[in-house]
Amino acid sequence: MDIKQNFIDIENTFLSKFATKSNNSKGRNKPEKPCAIRTEFQRDRDRILHNKAFRRLKHKTQVFISPAKDHYRTRITHTLEVSQIARTIARALRLNEDLTEAIALGHDLGHTPFGHTGEEVLNTLLPNGFRHNEQSVRIVTILDDLNLCAETLDGILNHTGAIKPYTLEGQIVKIADRIAYLNHDIDDGIRAGIISEEKLPHDILAVFGDTKSERITSMVTDMVINSMNQNEIKMSKPFHEALIELRSWMFKNVYVGSMAKNEEHKAKKIITELYYYFIEHYDEIFYKTKSISDTKERVVADYIAGMTDRFAIQTYVEKFVPTSWEGSFKQSIL
Repeated sequence: MDIKQNFIDIENTFLSKFATKSNNSKGRNKPEKPCAIRTEFQRDRDRILHNKAFRRLKHKTQVFISPAKDHYRTRITHTLEVSQIARTIARALRLNEDLTEAIALGHDLGHTPFGHTGEEVLNTLLPNGFRHNEQSVRIVTILDDLNLCAETLDGILNHTGAIKPYTLEGQIVKIADRIAYLNHDIDDGIRAGIISEEKLPHDILAVFGDTKSERITSMVTDMVINSMNQNEIKMSKPFHEALIELRSWMFKNVYVGSMAKNEEHKAKKIITELYYYFIEHYDEIFYKTKSISDTKERVVADYIAGMTDRFAIQTYVEKFVPTSWEGSFKQSIL
């Protein structure tokens, strides 16, 4: 069959000299028999998409904890928006769209229930700390062992933080992540009544455009123009500075101290009490995880981090909220 070879030929012929070619991958930790149809990065994308950790993202917080209404973003819709933005940029720059998509789909697998609030709590409880990007890598290398390519792992690990991914595809996802969450969090913030169209920082947004669509389009276009035929992904200085200012404004008005955080203390309590409960009742979970060679604390953190918002709430109610036993009550009054 020549299907896979056709993909490889297309990559070698069409993609930029700066693109990461699948046949030049640094490979997997464990050698595998090649697929006859898909390239290595296509296989990575498919493995992430079919992984249960990916499916759990649909019930994990983006900004608003356990939103009752249908149109607020969850962690999975955020991931899909990052993927769309990143793939558009990669395609325009003639970079490897398959690798870009794999990194984008896997970048947030390690997020806890209740978003960054849950991450902050586990970071204080776990002896060596907890970071969602490292947990994402831990999921695909240890807990679920997807045996992904080195380039995919690097992009997932370094989509946040000071270290820049060594592939341009990973660098695209790093910026696309920020483009996605800033724009959709403005949208959700307005929908929730936390911020209003009138109170947005229009001096900053004037750099990008008046609507969400205009802003995303201008950010993507700026990245493409300033990264074309270069071995680096970047924005122009005005766009980069405006993006940093917008992020600071969002932290001040949405991410910290707004009504969106009213339930945060409850989420912290749930994560904290579940952590100490399972430390004391380790036998209830140790057989459910593949990380049994690790410390008790690490296994408990893995278990809690894998929970969705609603499963964490359900488990908390089961462990800490008393329920009446009707049979016992009837017996006592007869």
